[in-house]
Amino acid sequence: MGKIIAIANQKGGVGKTTTAINLGASLGALEYKTLLVDADPQANSTSGVGVNPKSVEKGTYQCLIAQEDARTAIVETGNPNLWLIPSHIDLVGAEIELIGEAEREQRLKKALAPLQDDFDFILIDCSPSLGLITLNALSAADSVVIPVQCEYFALEGLGKLLNTIKIVQSGLNPDLSIEGILLTMYDTRLRLSNQVVEEVRMHFRDLVFDTLIHRNTRLGEAPSHGETIVMHDATCKGAINYLNLAREILQKNDLTKVPNSEKFLDEEGSLPSEGAGVQPELN
Repeated sequence: MGKIIAIANQKGGVGKTTTAINLGASLGALEYKTLLVDADPQANSTSGVGVNPKSVEKGTYQCLIAQEDARTAIVETGNPNLWLIPSHIDLVGAEIELIGEAEREQRLKKALAPLQDDFDFILIDCSPSLGLITLNALSAADSVVIPVQCEYFALEGLGKLLNTIKIVQSGLNPDLSIEGILLTMYDTRLRLSNQVVEEVRMHFRDLVFDTLIHRNTRLGEAPSHGETIVMHDATCKGAINYLNLAREILQKNDLTKVPNSEKFLDEEGSLPSEGAGVQPELN
């Protein structure tokens, strides 16, 4: 059964969508069937994998409101082993439409449940809020990845998100866990970035991923081409970072035998020395 991972932080501009599309593409490149669910009315994950949101006829909105079969909303992305349930601007009205509905926080969980046997991973890109759609994502998820920007206000709002996760755990989804806190937009030249990394790791310890997502020009320009970083430039630092994140998540879920001390790729894009055992073993 596939694992559902929500990518959430109510603070905007921290790399949620960048993480959703590129982690999905990296898992796909490692031959794990992955479904990306765009649960953000801005539809950036949809356009980021080359699908025009204006052409979407069926997507997350229809799955939530009309409770249509989610399989009929899945589209191909052009990335190996990566599929998409797209978003549309109509999703912005979903929270109001759901207010009076029974079990309104469980709509997405019910929609995705029949798909779990079809995919190894289902990633949900959440909107930058703690509204009803994000609650649906957290209720549906097995775990949550929390991207945190390596800047001064990095911890601002993180406590509120963790408190929301506790509320969801106590009522809507007792099995929800934190997959990890992901530090993004890391710049090795800045003392501040290093201070933020040190502070977050000091406070949250094992919850923080070893992988850091560096600031990278190619990573920033890829969405303008409607491409994931794996398709845009698989040798750049941004692609290597997300391949390493995918590797770390696979290890955490016992889906690969790559030793913890070794990365899938080094920062120059080279494979580790021969015999290092870097290829994942599929279940």
